[in-house]
Amino acid sequence: MDWQGWFTTLLAAGALVTLIFTRLQTDYVMMAVMTILMLMGILAPDDALAGFSNGGVITVAAMFVLAAGIQGSGGIDLIVRYVLGRPKTHFGAMVRLAAPLLPLSAFINNTPVVSTMIPAVLRWSKLIEQPPSQLMIPLSYFSILGGTCTLIGTSTNLVVDSQYQKLTGQEGFGLFDISLVGIPVAIAGALTMMLLFRWLLPKRDSPESLLGNRKDFTFEVAVATDGPLVGMTIEGAGLRHLRRIFLVEIERRGTILTAVTPEEVLQSGDRLVFVGETDAIIDLLRTNGLVASESAEPVIERNVPERRIVEAVVSPYCEAVGISIRDSEFRDRYGAVVLAVARDGRHIKGNLGSIILKAGDVLLLEARPAFISRQRYLRDFLVINDLNEVAPDHSKSRICWTILVAVILTAAFELTTMLNAALIGAGLMIATRCCSMAEARRSIDLSVVLTIGASFALGTALEKTGASEYLAHGIMSYASSDPMVILLLVYLSVMLLTEMISNNAAALLMLPIVLAMTDSLGLNPIPYTMAVTMAASACFLTPIGYQCNLMVQGPGGYHFTDFFKPGLVMSIVCCAVTVLVIPLVWPLQA
Repeated sequence: MDWQGWFTTLLAAGALVTLIFTRLQTDYVMMAVMTILMLMGILAPDDALAGFSNGGVITVAAMFVLAAGIQGSGGIDLIVRYVLGRPKTHFGAMVRLAAPLLPLSAFINNTPVVSTMIPAVLRWSKLIEQPPSQLMIPLSYFSILGGTCTLIGTSTNLVVDSQYQKLTGQEGFGLFDISLVGIPVAIAGALTMMLLFRWLLPKRDSPESLLGNRKDFTFEVAVATDGPLVGMTIEGAGLRHLRRIFLVEIERRGTILTAVTPEEVLQSGDRLVFVGETDAIIDLLRTNGLVASESAEPVIERNVPERRIVEAVVSPYCEAVGISIRDSEFRDRYGAVVLAVARDGRHIKGNLGSIILKAGDVLLLEARPAFISRQRYLRDFLVINDLNEVAPDHSKSRICWTILVAVILTAAFELTTMLNAALIGAGLMIATRCCSMAEARRSIDLSVVLTIGASFALGTALEKTGASEYLAHGIMSYASSDPMVILLLVYLSVMLLTEMISNNAAALLMLPIVLAMTDSLGLNPIPYTMAVTMAASACFLTPIGYQCNLMVQGPGGYHFTDFFKPGLVMSIVCCAVTVLVIPLVWPLQA
């Protein structure tokens, strides 16, 4: 192996270490790797950028648009309404939860399915008197299992198929080829949850909704009539950079001014709403020109169109993660004010501005209406509770489902390629106004597209320089030559890797090495490619292993370690079923 192979190997190892031990996002790291490969002359620009024109990447983008149409029209809501019902037992609740999730996740991206289901399941848990901690992890796990049942179930399935075609020159997989393994795994995983999770999941009281206590986190003062503060700006009055409290909004003659700017001029009789340490009101009232508010109805309790009170979960992609609320300039960055923070199902008390945000935190926010519409398509927060939630327009629901079913049938009967079917379906979603052009554009997860496209470059470099073959021989020298043992090792290595980095990056990093190994040993590459695909979706052990796990952590009131026991059981079951079923479907020997 020449210097280029060694350099590519070290670069891949460096990227892996960076992703595991730093907070840098996967798309940033993989784009940097692709750039370095071009600068070093290891890949020509055409080869390095080929991933972005790959059919699998374009199909993934089109599927995001299809999912946006289904979600925006309330198509998922209708299924939830008619399927969940009122089961009497935990087993019945799990069956009712699995019924919509498994088929939905098999054909729609997991993230919009789970984000739509979380508020519905929270309300449902109260109705059937089941704690959310018994339902939220299953909500995520069912969506993961459903994603393994078809080629379009997750973006990982599609890109592994495309990379397999590129590296082997063979035809890709059909829409339901992976179903031969995915469905048995989904059934086994679902039965495991139905039978065992009652004892494996914590039974905690429902996490207290911050919405119900919002008046406990705020207090009001008023600007004295003809006092010295009248005519002064917020900044000039010294009310902008207080250490223990924040100015949230101003009530002025029946109108609410939200996320007020430092240049806002105070007027006589203004009611100022602050959030933070409530004992700071004593110090605040010592300010000349401020008096106690005499109104009986708290301003924060009034429902007005100028502002929205919402609960939202912080995603790992939020730019404020790892930064204190004050230092993140949260109000200016997001157009929203943090009223309270909950972590592990408990309200965090103390100096609000000094709280360092973590992924999975639940925030009570006062936001402008535009914040809600932005977060439907951005990835900073998942809105799980909206006081002023408006039901979606269901008039397009049937059209959306008709388009999705047509895409599935067209691809299943090979009337056209999956790429063409997805693009036509996305176009029809826009043409029929199931989603607008702007909504379609915002629905495409750019970080996923960048990660996939750039990861193709690293896979190409590993294969082109002989690094994948060298690594494969190194692995084989320590592994048994038994095809079943190799199949198990492939699954376990990808499964562990995907818990630490993104599933797309893990699959695309390992696939060239696995294919080089099968070629050297004269093994059939298809079953081992399937093992890579299935293992890349086996993200059960931690909340950070998969976005859907993190999305349910706050609403379920889970601690980080709550995922380990059920996740370990699920990992063992899925691994065992995958490794046992694959040889029954495809011969391991070439």
